[in-house]
Amino acid sequence: MNSELRQEYLSALGLASWTLRGPRGSEVAPAPPSVLFAAAATPAYPREASSGAREDGADWAELRARVAACTRCALSATRTQTVFGVGNPHADWLIVGEAPGAEEDRKGEPFVGRAGLLLNSMLHAIGLAREQVYIANVLKCRPPGNRDPNPTEAAECLPYLERQIALLQPKIMLAVGRIAAQNLLRTDKTLGALRQQVHRFGLSKVPLVVTYHPAYLLRTPTEKRKAWEDLKFAREVCSRV
Repeated sequence: MNSELRQEYLSALGLASWTLRGPRGSEVAPAPPSVLFAAAATPAYPREASSGAREDGADWAELRARVAACTRCALSATRTQTVFGVGNPHADWLIVGEAPGAEEDRKGEPFVGRAGLLLNSMLHAIGLAREQVYIANVLKCRPPGNRDPNPTEAAECLPYLERQIALLQPKIMLAVGRIAAQNLLRTDKTLGALRQQVHRFGLSKVPLVVTYHPAYLLRTPTEKRKAWEDLKFAREVCSRV
């Protein structure tokens, strides 16, 4: 990506003055793999055996049909439609949010509206187009009033996401927002405590990095610089997989 285009996307992040590190000698050398992956040796929270076996054998089309017909929890009675996921089915990057909002519920696509536009800019800033990644949520249905998912809803929906991960086989997962991170990692730690570490997800131990949700960044633009650090960290982790 040329420098002018990259700066345009950084401007969308509110980081127009943020530049690349200086010339050799003034930059900080990237951490070696042994440091980057140190957190992976001790999971943040012990995981149970994968629940994805409930969806074993389903290809993308069959899995989408199962999600569309799902009535495993009460959200099936209040949704407009399910929000399966979108993107490249062979992507290296999987972006995971918490649940669809009102706009996503109407359109059937995750991360649309202002939060989606900011997510697109975040991805572009590290050289990725929306079409190059895969985007999904922990929940496939919108909770009423955009409330946080409850544990039962997350548990019932997780097998769908686990099957998506098995089909996708991503190099890295980026969990955006506290709710997504806590559900994926089965922890009650704060987002701040989970950032800048490499976690592992599932039996395949996919590297997982945590950052802020775009909707939160729209409300709290002072945190965008931290999000930019997280994105660079995730890019470095992915490059070493």
